[in-house]
Amino acid sequence: MGGKNKQRTKGNLRPSNSGRAAELLAKEQGTVPGFIGFGTFQSDLGYVPAIQGAEEIDSLVDSDFRMVLRKLSKKDVTTKLKAMQEFGTMCTERDTEIVKGVLPYWPRIFCKISLDHDRRVREATQQAFEKLILKVKKHLAPYLKSLMGYWLMAQCDTYTPAASAAKDAFEAAFPPSKQPEAIAFCKDEITSVLQDHIIKETPDTLSDPQTVPEEEREAKFFRVVTCSLLALKKLLCLLPDNELESLEEKFKSLLSQNKFWKYGKHSIPQIRSAFFELVSALCQRIPRLMKDEASKVSSSVLLSIDDSDPIVCPALWEAVLYTLTTIEDCWHHVNAKKSVFPKLSAMVREGGRGLATVIYPYLLPFISKLPQSITDPKLDFFKNFLTSLIAGLSTERIKTSFSECSAVISAFFECLRFIMQQNLGEKEIEEMLVNDQLIPFIDEVLKDPRLQDGQLFDHLAETLSSWEAKADMEKDDKMAPNLEKVLLNFWERLSEICVEKINEPEADVKSVLGVSNLLQVLQKPKNSLKSNKKKVGKVRFADEMPENDKENGKCVSSEGENSEGSKLMAEPPPSHNGSDFISPLRKKPLEDLVCKLAEMSINYVNEQKSEQHLRFLSTLLNSFSSSQVFKMLLGNEKQSVIQSKTLEIARLVQKNPAVQFLYQKVIGWLNEDERKDADFLVDILYSALRCCDNNKERKVVLDDLTKVDLKWNSILQVIEKACSSSDKHSLVVPWLKGDILGEKLVTLADHLCNKDLESTVSSEPHFSERWTLLSLVLSQHVKNDYLIGEVYVERIIVKLHETLSKAKELSEAENNDSSVSFICDVAFNYFNAKGCLLLPSSEDLLLTLFQLCAQSKEKSHLPDFLICKLKNTWLSGVNLLVHQSGSSDNQSTFLRLSALWLKNQVQSSSLDIKSLQGLLSSVEDLLNKLLESEDTYLLSVYIGSVMPNDSEWEKMRQSLPMQWLHRPLLEGRLSLNYECFKTDFKEQDTKKLPSHLCTSALLSKMILVALKKEIVLENNELEKIIAELLYSLRWCEELDNPPIFLTGFCEMLQKMSITYDNLCGLGNPSGLLQLLFNRSREHGTLWSLIIAKLILSQSVSPDEVKRHYRRKEGFFPLTEGNMHTIQSLCPFLSKEDKKEFIAQCIPALLAWTKEDLCSTNGGFGHLAIFNSCLQTRSIDDGELLHGILKILICWKKDHEDIFLFSCNLSEVSPEILGVNIEIIRFLSLFLKYCSSPLAESEWDFVVCSMLAWLETTSENQALYSVPLVQLFACVSCDLACELSAFFDSTTLDAVGKLPVNLISEWKEFFSQGIHSLLLPLLVTVTGESKDTSETSFQNAMLKPMCETLTYIPKDQLLSHKLPARLVAGQKTNLPEHLQTLLNTLAPLLLFRARPVQIAVYHMLYKLMPELPQYDQDNLKSYGDEEEEPALSPPAALMSLLSTQEDLLENVLGCIPVGQIVTIKPLSEDFCYVLGYLLTWKLILTFFKASSSQLRALYSMYLRKTKSLNKLLYHLFRLMPENPTYAEMSVELPNKEPKTFFTEELQLSIRETTTLPYHIPHLACSVYHMTLKDLPAMVRLWWNSSEKRVFNIVDRFTSKYVSNVLSFQEISSVQTSTQLFNGMMVKARATTREVMATYTIEDIVIELIIQLPSNYPLGSITVESGKRVGVAVQQWRNWMLQLSTYLTHQNGSIMEGLALWKNNVDKRFEGVEDCMICFSVIHGFNYSLPKKACRTCKKKFHSACLYKWFTSSNKSTCPLCRETFF
Repeated sequence: MGGKNKQRTKGNLRPSNSGRAAELLAKEQGTVPGFIGFGTFQSDLGYVPAIQGAEEIDSLVDSDFRMVLRKLSKKDVTTKLKAMQEFGTMCTERDTEIVKGVLPYWPRIFCKISLDHDRRVREATQQAFEKLILKVKKHLAPYLKSLMGYWLMAQCDTYTPAASAAKDAFEAAFPPSKQPEAIAFCKDEITSVLQDHIIKETPDTLSDPQTVPEEEREAKFFRVVTCSLLALKKLLCLLPDNELESLEEKFKSLLSQNKFWKYGKHSIPQIRSAFFELVSALCQRIPRLMKDEASKVSSSVLLSIDDSDPIVCPALWEAVLYTLTTIEDCWHHVNAKKSVFPKLSAMVREGGRGLATVIYPYLLPFISKLPQSITDPKLDFFKNFLTSLIAGLSTERIKTSFSECSAVISAFFECLRFIMQQNLGEKEIEEMLVNDQLIPFIDEVLKDPRLQDGQLFDHLAETLSSWEAKADMEKDDKMAPNLEKVLLNFWERLSEICVEKINEPEADVKSVLGVSNLLQVLQKPKNSLKSNKKKVGKVRFADEMPENDKENGKCVSSEGENSEGSKLMAEPPPSHNGSDFISPLRKKPLEDLVCKLAEMSINYVNEQKSEQHLRFLSTLLNSFSSSQVFKMLLGNEKQSVIQSKTLEIARLVQKNPAVQFLYQKVIGWLNEDERKDADFLVDILYSALRCCDNNKERKVVLDDLTKVDLKWNSILQVIEKACSSSDKHSLVVPWLKGDILGEKLVTLADHLCNKDLESTVSSEPHFSERWTLLSLVLSQHVKNDYLIGEVYVERIIVKLHETLSKAKELSEAENNDSSVSFICDVAFNYFNAKGCLLLPSSEDLLLTLFQLCAQSKEKSHLPDFLICKLKNTWLSGVNLLVHQSGSSDNQSTFLRLSALWLKNQVQSSSLDIKSLQGLLSSVEDLLNKLLESEDTYLLSVYIGSVMPNDSEWEKMRQSLPMQWLHRPLLEGRLSLNYECFKTDFKEQDTKKLPSHLCTSALLSKMILVALKKEIVLENNELEKIIAELLYSLRWCEELDNPPIFLTGFCEMLQKMSITYDNLCGLGNPSGLLQLLFNRSREHGTLWSLIIAKLILSQSVSPDEVKRHYRRKEGFFPLTEGNMHTIQSLCPFLSKEDKKEFIAQCIPALLAWTKEDLCSTNGGFGHLAIFNSCLQTRSIDDGELLHGILKILICWKKDHEDIFLFSCNLSEVSPEILGVNIEIIRFLSLFLKYCSSPLAESEWDFVVCSMLAWLETTSENQALYSVPLVQLFACVSCDLACELSAFFDSTTLDAVGKLPVNLISEWKEFFSQGIHSLLLPLLVTVTGESKDTSETSFQNAMLKPMCETLTYIPKDQLLSHKLPARLVAGQKTNLPEHLQTLLNTLAPLLLFRARPVQIAVYHMLYKLMPELPQYDQDNLKSYGDEEEEPALSPPAALMSLLSTQEDLLENVLGCIPVGQIVTIKPLSEDFCYVLGYLLTWKLILTFFKASSSQLRALYSMYLRKTKSLNKLLYHLFRLMPENPTYAEMSVELPNKEPKTFFTEELQLSIRETTTLPYHIPHLACSVYHMTLKDLPAMVRLWWNSSEKRVFNIVDRFTSKYVSNVLSFQEISSVQTSTQLFNGMMVKARATTREVMATYTIEDIVIELIIQLPSNYPLGSITVESGKRVGVAVQQWRNWMLQLSTYLTHQNGSIMEGLALWKNNVDKRFEGVEDCMICFSVIHGFNYSLPKKACRTCKKKFHSACLYKWFTSSNKSTCPLCRETFF
């Protein structure tokens, strides 16, 4: 076909057929057809060229532009939007010439698309237009006329972003000055377009009715009309005056159209609004035409006056005012009384229907423009008008909205003043305005406080002021008397309503409040109205108008001056001397009113104790405090002041009625008990004080009152008021600073603090008020000065401090209620006060607060909420201290004392972890505050004063317990030849941290904070602190089993991010190293280990260290420090360095006397260094080693008594022990690393010495608690172990190099000697200490001893000399010596030390294969009992197992099967689980070694005890989900990964790195053995387990174990040496098949055994191959038998086949099947059918019969049903 559906390429030059036709047409006729559209003008091209037939157009429009312009004519919104955005981008990016080519086609597109329905398209169009304009600039000119009408409409778009984009485009084209010109240029075209849209267009002509839905068509039409109306207004506003005339004709035709005037009543508010805006503009610009259409204008505008749409209203009212101004005779065309005013009245009565803020400002200009003829009769008209206004106020909406309420009130007063001014002298109107309008209005407002927000009183005051000013200014004018009359009348009427409100016993609260507010405002008017007035923008009515506006009509101002020019008194009254000047016309009536109200109130108070009137009186006096009022209040009462007052007071009372009133009345009221709120009475007190002549008088009065009359809460209120206002404060300053108040407050503080310690008084009322008072006088500052005298502040703080100091002694319960909380509040406010300077006493208070907070809860007994409060309080105090200037000259007391206190705290070693953490967090807070100080010196001084001196550090180091030495001694990292274990952990100290740890932790915390700001510490303090902290860390790390509180300490340091790396990075590394080296060479011990640790943790590079040991000679002569330093560095030294050290040592070894042999600078020290070098395998010089061995042999000849052979160690000195230890160490290392053979004499020396040392070890068991003896035992067992390992692993080649009889001597004598010593030793050692961890030093020698015992040969084990140990009632077939061995060793599998468990396992493992033989011999007795026979494996193991099962139930019982448990290495649980799994390994080994028949008996026993089921459940909690070797997982991908099932488990005693894998690996090993040796029992368990467990076991076994087992099973068949007579067996590994071919005479039977994928869980299938000479039934029986054997017997395939062959053989021999199991040989106990029925003579297996009888509950023969005898 024509390929219509193919994708067209962009700008494709080959059009389709119709396109080609057009091309031909063009060639023939010479015209270019296009997409024809209607143009706005004839001259422009009304289409976009469609084809490239004509070269001219082709050159005009760029092809990309053509594509975009095409897209713009599409209907889809998104397409248009994207195209328009693309068009804009292209306009920006392309050359001007190319863009200019688009211009001829742009007007048509723009005119259409700028009216698009989608607002985003319209916005994008205007943005693109702007880009086009910026590109083509003046070249747009020829097309302006066709664009401008639509462009103006776009600027009036109802979608604001589109309108503003159009305006931006317009401004880009024309600067503001040129805009009128451009508009004038196109005015005719614009008017035509807009008029067409307003008059001619309809929804259906604007949009296509067939494609556009009706709703959308209407929306577009309404929008276009709105835009056209607004554009017309814009045209009018922009056109210059001289251009207007030419358009008058067009406007005339528009105005003559009825359709135009109907828009005023249109249902769409936007259209109405635009219409009224246009009317306003027409009135302004073409008033003549409007006058011609007066009737239409008047009726369409004035009759819409009640339009209450918020969109329409502003435009409407503007139009109303323009209409009134432009068309003087507008009222002839509408009926004001019937049509306009009722609508206006209704609108106003309803409060403007929510538009009060818009409408009401127009009311004054509106009424000012009304001609007299319309308003007659004036009285009624104005009365109705104002009444409507007031009525509007009572609507709920107005009351709730402040702005609307203000608008109504403001309009009311403006109109009132205007009417009054217009009608002064007309008595009726004056009275109507005051009596009927103003006074009722005020009355209404007084009742409703919500209306008082609308500034009514301020407006009233302003109105009165203007009238008073007018009356004063125009005294000679005849107006003045009229105004005075009005004012007089007003005051009379106001007085009446005020009296009426107050003159009620139960006066209404709101009204009373209203009256007091009104009087206050009238006395002091606020001048806030001018600024608050909302300006009305649009319309300006002014008297002086520019000449050219005269003819256009008069305008009115919103302030309300009318065109005649008579003015309202809106200007402020003339300013007299004071701003509070009150006109005499107001002063007198106001004072009279106040006196009248005061008198009335005091009467109510005196007679009825009316609280309401008293409050009113208080506010009155606040504004009107004059002697006259106070006199009025006293009335005729006599001066009955109490006689006891001083003369001065009496005189004041006499002179001043205010003071008299104070004493006679106010004090009495204040002291009434039931009075809750006396706030307003304090105001009366201040009013009275104002009437005193000077401050001295006021002080006299207040002092007198303070002594007796005033209660605490009253004093508090007086002071609070003084703080809240400065004029009140100035009245009472002398009193506040005076002695009387000061002393009284000090007494109060004393009373509060002490009373509180005696008993809790917080229940007493006003208790907290008194604390508030104290807080107030301490914390309030006026002009940077205390409220009261500074001396009293100091004394109050001292009192508070004393109380806090006592708080430490109280218990927590007492503190809960105590004054500590109040003191915190007071102190907090005091410290936080602006401008407070610290007094000496407040520093003491601060210190106590800090101590209380930093101490542990156990000491301070404070509840948490108080500690939190204390913290905030002291932090605010320190904050103040830090920011105080000039503090660096002399350090503050607080800082000095707190540093001392901290130092004592950490050095007294009375802190546990919790207390230390509390202390550290407090110190951190303190230092962070100190960091804020400008003075960095402050912090370094502070740290310096906490830092101990060298001797104090030394003392703290001495007091650290010495157990840390155990590990370095055992591992041979350090050597010692003296006893130094004097200080150990005492029981009672198990919680308290040593002082060294506390001090180093505190100081490290301090430096961490200090280094945030790079503060420099003096004299190497930083390095010293880091060194001590490293010492603490190393000490903790070297301990064997650190107590919990120490691990807690290390975790705390970890959280503070204190690690080796961080510490080395803090200070200066080389300085730190130098310090550590000096200390190491001086003291040795831990200091040496620190250097090694730093190198090891890569915090320090070896090169840095190297600088410090460059001179080797410097280390000699040896001291302990030098020796330890060399020993610690050995692992990191190069071979050359080590050789140099050895070269220094060797000569020294030759020449010692006996005494020197044992000293550090003698044999001991040099041999120790030699050993350390040898330990790192760096000596490969055989001759050198032999040489040293010879030296040792010489030592033995010369000083044999030094060698501790078979002797008692209790008298031996530590020096001799030390040298022996080093000699033994050397011999062990020699054996390990020396490759050259030894001479016979050397062997004799080594072997004999070893045995002699071992004897010493076993004889001195009692002294093992002495560390050096323990070490001696360790190294001598080590040597024995090395020798055992050496002889155990000697190959034939090696034997040739050894002396002739050495091997036999070793086996017969030495090995026997070792084990005869160590086996009893093991039993005694384990017998004494029940449960000690293998990591503890006391058990150190267990490791080498147990490892030696693993080498014990079986025959030596069987010929042991252990004391007999037999258990009564124990069933056993074993001889006594074997049973003793089992009973002795088996319980040790429960011992809490791993080495013992593993050694015992290895020994018993050698025995296991020997044991089944004894049961086999006694097998006959288990033959044919009448039940299922069962036989227990060795009883010693089984009783051990039951104990272990109980222990494991506690550890693992609660965990669901399949959830993996991780057992922590070396924990108690670890030993239980290890023992349990090892026991099972032994049982399974024993099981494997026994015969098939025995196995059946044993497995029956295991089934009965359910032990195996428990084991399997436990294994699935212990085996890992993924049992692959962690380190192997990266191996080659094509190799099978190594798993715990493929690799054999090496149970090593020494190797502890693999400890985390021990239990998982062991569990896997046991599971593997179980599946291999007890497959049938596992299968039974698996099939009976619940579904979840069933799936877990199946998945795990198939994935990890089946492959291994199948492979082993098939391999064992392939490699089997077992020969069957008459049966051949082959195996195929790949298919997991075993084929057996059985031949006897002519019969050939071939069987195929197939292993399942989840072998051995799934059932093994047996299939038939060839079958010759066997009946089908018999064949099936045999298949079933084999299948049964393989499924139900616990053995291998070969064993199953053997059993089956035996069965078939017996069958061929003539033995009949048992008729119950259809088998000759019983599948379980391998017996033949022996029990015969007397009746039918058939024989059965006894086990089958037993089962038959028990399951059927009968005793009849299965075949003949006769009773079986």
